[in-house]
This record gives sequence, structure tokens and C-alpha cells, in this order.
Amino acid sequence: MPSRKKRARPSEPPRFAQERQAQIAETLRSDGRVEVGALAGDYGVSEDTIRRDLRLLASRGLIQKTHGGAVALFTNALPMSARVDVRAAPKRAIAREALARVHAHQTLFIDGGSTTLALAQLLAEPGAPRPLTIITAAFDVAALFAGDPSVHLVLAGGTWSHESREFFGEQAQSTIRSHRADWAFLGACALHPRAGLTSTLKGDAQVKRAMIESAATVAVLADASKHDMVSPYAVSELREIDLVVTDNAPSWLAGTVREVVRAR
Repeated sequence: MPSRKKRARPSEPPRFAQERQAQIAETLRSDGRVEVGALAGDYGVSEDTIRRDLRLLASRGLIQKTHGGAVALFTNALPMSARVDVRAAPKRAIAREALARVHAHQTLFIDGGSTTLALAQLLAEPGAPRPLTIITAAFDVAALFAGDPSVHLVLAGGTWSHESREFFGEQAQSTIRSHRADWAFLGACALHPRAGLTSTLKGDAQVKRAMIESAATVAVLADASKHDMVSPYAVSELREIDLVVTDNAPSWLAGTVREVVRAR
């Protein structure tokens, strides 16, 4: 009979509930499921505390609770084709608010991700500002403008990621850093009051970082499921972000970034 894989216990129990919830979400992303009893033992808290954590994660659309535990619905772990349909209405509302900041003759960095793709889709519609320069490492974003002569399109090539449908690596970063943009429109894997903006993929974090360093204004487009979460790879501190557009802003965002816009 094959041996059951032993799940690693947290090396040090987190001091705060938000940290514990972020670790539980990360375990769900990697393992696919968790059990209440096992988590209570790992973190040294009651099963009722773990159930409250799981209810909160479920309210953000990250998990589906089951009898005795939960299974992952972590959208960053889903393929892009599936991600675009998760919380589609809030993402499109966020994209509309971002679109209002764009003017003709501007240069835009557009990051990968489902919310930034929603912005790109609006920019591809008739009546959107023109001309534009759009620089991206995201294939699905670039494809929207491939036949538009009023858009100067730069696709930052490099190492292809099947998971995110983006190009990563030194070549992609070099292409981005060789340009200057009026706006960097970034997606968010996770936003946290202390950890800042973080990503689930190292290559994605590096591309985001290059965009931040080469843009005059940095906007993060993040639906409510990304707040109070932490992913493995650091991107930036909150003070480096000029604008966050979201459908439900947590109280800690006010004063930590320069402007917060709530999409309706």
C-alpha cells in the first residue's frame, strides 16, 4: 500500500489571524484540500477558529467548504481560460474605472492576469483612446491589438509560461526596462498591509517589478478576493503604488497608497 504524503507543519505558528489565513490559502493552493482537525493541530488553535478562517476564505471566493475541511478555488491556480469567468462583473467594473484614466498618445504597461485582461478588452473596443503604445508580456493582451494600426504594440518575449500565458525571464524584463510608460496597470495575486503586493510566480513578480520601475504612475487592479492575502514572491511595498482600483477597499488601504478608487 503506498504511503500517504506527510504534510509539512508550519515551522512557527503565525501570530496574527491574517497570517494564518494566508498560510491556509497557500496550503490549499499547493495541496488542493485541507482538514479542520489537522489545521487546528498544526496551528495550535481550536477547530472553531479554523472554521472561522475557512468561512472567511470562502466569502472571498478562494475555497469551497466541505464536511470537515475545504477544497481550493484559488483563482491564481486556475488556468487563464477559467480565471476570466471568476468574479467577472467586479473585474469589468474595475477595468472601467481604470479605462477612465487612459488618454490618447499615452504609453501603457499592461500586466498579465484576468482583471488587466478585462481592461485590455475595453481598450480594444471602438471609441477607446487612440493612438496608444501598449507594452505587455501577456500574450492574450497583445493578441487584442495585433491588427490595430493605431496601437504601437510591443510584446516582451522571453520564456513562455503555460500557467499564466505570459513571457517571463531576463529578455521580457529587459524589453520592459528599455521603455518608459505613463501607466503601469498591474494585476494582483495578493495585497497585504505589511507584505504589500506579492505574486504566486517568481517570473511574474520580476515582470511586475520591471514595470513599476519604468512607469510614471503605477495602478494595481485588485478585486476583493486579493486583499489581506500574501503570495510567495515580493513585488513592491504599498507606498510604491499610486492607485488601487478595487470593488471593496479594506480600511488599511486608505493612507497606505496614494489613491484608492472603489469600482461600482
